[in-house]
Parts: sequence; structure tokens; C-alpha cells
Amino acid sequence: MTPGSNIPLSVARVTVDVTAPVRLDVSGLLLTADGKVRSDDDFVFYNQPSGPGVAHRAGAGGSPDVITVDTAAVPAAIDRIVVTASPDAQGRTFAGIEPTATVRNADDGSVLATFTPPRLGSETALVVVEVYRRAGAWKVRAVGQGYANGLAGIATDFGVSVEEPAAAAPAPVQPPAAPVQPPVAAPPMPAAAPAMPAAPPAPPAPAPGSGKINLDKGRVSLQKNQTVSLVKGGRPLTESVKMGLGWEPAWGGRAIDLDASVIAYGPDRNMIDACYFGKLQILNGAVQHSGDNLTGEGSGDDETITVHMGGLPPEVTGLVFTVSSFNGQKFSEVAKAYCRLLDARTGEELVRFDLTGAEPKTGVLMAKFVRQYSGEWEMTALGEFVKSRTVRDLVKPAAQAL
Repeated sequence: MTPGSNIPLSVARVTVDVTAPVRLDVSGLLLTADGKVRSDDDFVFYNQPSGPGVAHRAGAGGSPDVITVDTAAVPAAIDRIVVTASPDAQGRTFAGIEPTATVRNADDGSVLATFTPPRLGSETALVVVEVYRRAGAWKVRAVGQGYANGLAGIATDFGVSVEEPAAAAPAPVQPPAAPVQPPVAAPPMPAAAPAMPAAPPAPPAPAPGSGKINLDKGRVSLQKNQTVSLVKGGRPLTESVKMGLGWEPAWGGRAIDLDASVIAYGPDRNMIDACYFGKLQILNGAVQHSGDNLTGEGSGDDETITVHMGGLPPEVTGLVFTVSSFNGQKFSEVAKAYCRLLDARTGEELVRFDLTGAEPKTGVLMAKFVRQYSGEWEMTALGEFVKSRTVRDLVKPAAQAL
């Protein structure tokens, strides 16, 4: 898996272990739709090894810690379970460590997915993967978000009470048995971290084969399911970008009327708004559509959607770019369908995804933008064909693709 990618879970019970050349402490947090725990009881780790539907098993003899998730036993109020990892040695960072998360069928041990977070350096804790619920089904997503303030920073960010230094006054009341303490917190923890952790210092460009692509080396050509981080010069892209979508009729075919659109979603994958030929601006102008092209004729982009990255409201965490055939013509009648991301100011092409092959369906999910925990955005090429003729038809499959 690559950061931001997800797969459906085909089994009800899964385990997640995280291995590395050094000993890691692994934990799980049960989060509601607002991204917070309900109480400290939803923090599952070696000193509190069980929660509703989630269990921790400590590693021994070189084996890693394991988090088990029984999705059938997870309370309805819980939206996702995040799995975290931190080096056991106090003050140790992930520099030079390449942790790998493995998701397995809990009943037979078969591997369902693996994920190695790229570009690690000064981070002392990671949100590695999350097991989450969407439309009654369960999925697992690769995250790889690092924190420089340890597991205490993660715990605080998700609403767990982290004990702070005692005030110089009366002796504090002894807390209840088994207080929730982050595994890495030997000394008293500093004041609570801010609600959204600052992104770690910009890391160097990834080594070949690291699985992480950014924009520093010029235009990126994506293949299906590949992801590019919208970071350039070590900084997240905050300026305006333009998504161009184009297509041509198959050889000898008639003109074809396709419609480009983008659907904006919130953190629980609820649709916030959609921009298409019938609604050319959304989100106070942060997203703008160029207007309808009825034939697909001519070279270059047939329809464009401009996104002012810095103007996207914080409640928008995902954008899915789609193309649909209003008149019912199928994509088997289309040639050279593509999408490309441009710098809206200079016109420089940043990312391109050429859709190879086609299916006799009337819609396609071309690409998605997903906001990461750090605040940066990632673009993933989708190329998933669906049955649709209008934006309304695309809302559900696009949400499932996030």
C-alpha cells in the first residue's frame, strides 16, 4: 500500500503488527466520527490491553506487538481505529528505521496488506494505518503520519488525557488504577500538543523505490492507484491548481458528450458539495468549473476544474474528480481519456494520468485528493469505472473510493 490508499476488508477480524529493526510499542485508539476517543478507555496499549472490539498483545522473544480488531464487536459509535507505533527506547526517532505494518486475517494469519511509511526522520511516533467503517463496510487505509512529540502528541490530538507535571501544592490525588499512560512517557509529559500537529520539517526527496512521489523533480506521470504528494520545494501546495480532463471519440466514432465534475467530502466521507456544469462554483469560489463541452472535440483539455488549495475550508478533507456520460455513451467508445494537474498561474503540468483501457460503463472516477493529518494533500490516480450518468450517481462510489 502507499500513503492514502485503502482496501476493503474481506474478513471481520484482522490483526495489525508493526515490525522494525528496533523494538516498537504499538497501540490502538477507537475514534468517533469527530476524530476523538469517547474516554481514556478507548486507548488500547500494553498497560490497558483491551477495549470494545480491540485488543493489544505484547510482543515477546523478538515478535512485534499486535493490535486485533474484531469489526463485528466494535461499537456503532466508533468510526475508525487508528494503529500507532513508537520506538520503545526513550527519545529514539524513526530516522534510519523502516517500520512495516502488516494487516492479516486474524483467523488464519494470511496477509491482507502491507505498508511501509516513507520519508521518516525526526518523528518519534506514527499513526501507521487505520481500520475504518464506510457505508456499513470496513476498510483499511495506509496513513504514515509522523509526530515529533511522541505518542503523547498523538494521544492528546485524539482526546486522550495525558498526565501533566503536578503543580507545586498539595499532593495530587492518586488516580484510579491503571491510568492511561502513553507507552513512551517515562518522565511527566509537557503541556498538551495543539489540536492539529505541525508538519515535521521538510524531509529530503525520497529515495528511488520508496513509494513516495512528490513534485520536486518535475512532471509526474501516474499509473492507476499510484499517489503523489502535492509538495514542491519541501512545502505543501497551497496555490491554485487546475485539473484538466480530456477525451476523444474512439476511432471512427461519433462525438461524445462527457461531463467532468468534482465532489467535495468531509472527514466522515459525507458529501459537502459538488461542482459540475450545472454548478460552476462551490465552497465560496474555492472550486470553479470551466463549463460544459458537448462533444469532446479539439485538442487539449475538454473541461477544467480550478481548485484554490489555500481557500479550501478545513472541513473539506477529500475531493474526487469524475467524468460521466450524460447521454449514456460508454467509455468503450472513448479514446485517450486523461486527467492532468496544472499550476493554474503558470500553466505548468504537474501530474498526468492517462487512462489505459476502458470498460462499457458510463462513468469513471479519475483521481482523488486526500488531505493528510499533516495538512498536505495527496493525489491518487483511480481509473475506476462505475455506472453513472449524473453527479448524483457518483456520490456514493466516489465516497467509497476515499
